[in-house]
Amino acid sequence: MEPNTENNIVSRPPVVVVLGHVDHGKSSLLCAIKDFKITEKESGGITQHIGAYEIEHEGKKITFIDTPGHEAFSAMRSRGAKVADIAILVVAAEEGVKPQTKEVISHIKTYSIPVIVAINKIDKPEADPPRVKRELAQNGILVESEGGKIPCVEVSAKTKQGIDDLLDLILLVAEMEDLKADLSKPPSGVIIESYLDSKRGPTATLLLKEGILKKGDIIGTDSTFGKIRILEDFQSNPIEKVFPSMPAIVVGFEKVPIIGEKFKKFPDSESAQQYIKPARGKKIEFTPSPSTDKTLNLIIKADVLGSLEAIEEVLKSLPQERGKLRIIKAEVGEISEGDIKLATSCKARIIGFRTKINSQALRLAQFQKIKILTFDVIYDLAEAVRNLMEKAFRPREELKEIGKLEVLAIFRTEKNRQIVGGKVIEGEIKKGSKIEVFENEEKKGEGRLISLQQNKKEVEKVETGKECGILYEGNTKIKEGDILIIKAYVTETHSSSK
Repeated sequence: MEPNTENNIVSRPPVVVVLGHVDHGKSSLLCAIKDFKITEKESGGITQHIGAYEIEHEGKKITFIDTPGHEAFSAMRSRGAKVADIAILVVAAEEGVKPQTKEVISHIKTYSIPVIVAINKIDKPEADPPRVKRELAQNGILVESEGGKIPCVEVSAKTKQGIDDLLDLILLVAEMEDLKADLSKPPSGVIIESYLDSKRGPTATLLLKEGILKKGDIIGTDSTFGKIRILEDFQSNPIEKVFPSMPAIVVGFEKVPIIGEKFKKFPDSESAQQYIKPARGKKIEFTPSPSTDKTLNLIIKADVLGSLEAIEEVLKSLPQERGKLRIIKAEVGEISEGDIKLATSCKARIIGFRTKINSQALRLAQFQKIKILTFDVIYDLAEAVRNLMEKAFRPREELKEIGKLEVLAIFRTEKNRQIVGGKVIEGEIKKGSKIEVFENEEKKGEGRLISLQQNKKEVEKVETGKECGILYEGNTKIKEGDILIIKAYVTETHSSSK
């Protein structure tokens, strides 16, 4: 960074977020860039999930935000934090645009930031980049080779082909954006990731936007504050200062801050403490349609707060017209006995995301027959919850009496079938219904209504007061004068409050 001596304005590195469909290689592309640019001898690479990392290309730095997905990025944006300068849209060369790709495209348009398309997996024999470009054009992403303005590069995370070209493009777009920061301003930025370290306490990854952050500074967010006791770069190397666009690990907060919160420096602890707003609830609840009383209770445990934020975003998007999704507990940490006991009392499902189950909890879960679902990919989690909701909210069917038939005549009797004529004396009868045969008000057997005719024509149902003929199948013989109770499965419904 070369400061302008008049006002300390400097050019800063671009901050890049990588987005795309779950199976299209976002993570592998980020890993490929890390492997390509960060060698093992540099403090053993990156060993922990800190949410951001920095590379150097052609003598210039680039910061990548490594989020669980565009949901986490949306969580940051929802708090008004402008996090990234450039978005990389990853699309698999052999699969093309998928529904989640379209969702990501709509998010990118909402972010209003420059986008670069990375067509990944070009090493595969079935790769078809021209088709991908056409599909992108149909969804409002017109790349340069198709007459548009959006830069596009073909890459392979597997072979590292095109990685340098992608990094060149990022630097070119960054140069066109003319990204600047003011070093004379009080340090401020965004919480990228946060978690509770069992040895060091509340730990956060910060992304500095303005100013210079130093060890010993007092910083605060809407939810917490603290004095920086430990300041490290993204590879956990101790540092004394942080410059704009640089991710840094900070230890010293009183509590674990929330992902996406803005932070800034304060002159003292008292003023930082006064800045704190009322605590944001850990529970996530969604308001259902008033026409239903069905509920699916969930307990969610995750590795870091960033993951919880991402899960909150994706669960909000699940349709809830048919039932209510209630998250009765959502927190960071391993799945414990307390979670199993809570799940038992609340009839809740336990969802774990990149977290462990302690041995006591596992034994108790097996004893209580509590199911625990664990995931490493957020879209897999979302799909599982969607399936749980569909199962829980599926309309239940009950076998109910829908009508009565008085037998007036027996037309034919075979081994286990009879053709009988009768009159509907109550309700209605339907083809395919179950039949209970009563003689003198005593049940003597049951069977099925195979076929139903009225005026010698096949019909689906016959109503009260009408005569009809039926084909009955069952072991009990029907006689004239018998009463047939007709039963059918009726879908359970809820009364609307409208």
